[in-house]
Amino acid sequence: MERPTPPLLLVAACVLLDSEGRILIAKRPEGRSLAGLWEFPGGKVEAGESPEHALVRELAEELGIDIAAADLLPLTFASHAYPDFHLLMPLFVCRRWRGEVGPHEGQELRWVKPAELISYAMPPADEPLKAALPALLS
Repeated sequence: MERPTPPLLLVAACVLLDSEGRILIAKRPEGRSLAGLWEFPGGKVEAGESPEHALVRELAEELGIDIAAADLLPLTFASHAYPDFHLLMPLFVCRRWRGEVGPHEGQELRWVKPAELISYAMPPADEPLKAALPALLS
């Protein structure tokens, strides 16, 4: 008997790179799943929405910045089977935005060099990206 296939969850995430080559990461707040782990900003792609437009919306909500979909460049992706769903996460890189980055959802934010990511606990889907990003961004 085959196990039922868990539903696919499409989440878009962004590597925001500042002028010093640092990446913005956010700590998942208490009360949410995977609380206390660090992640790349982003969120669920809603029905009828492209991953790029989901990021434009999510980064405005989470960080208070405006980005143009054209400034989101595909970088890589993550695919991970969690117990209740399978996550597919396209990861984009963005070097330009308008506004000041701020924690609009109570999350802790930190700018880190790509090589420093290895020191931060991240959700299982993000873990393989920590080692890959320094080479992808160089």
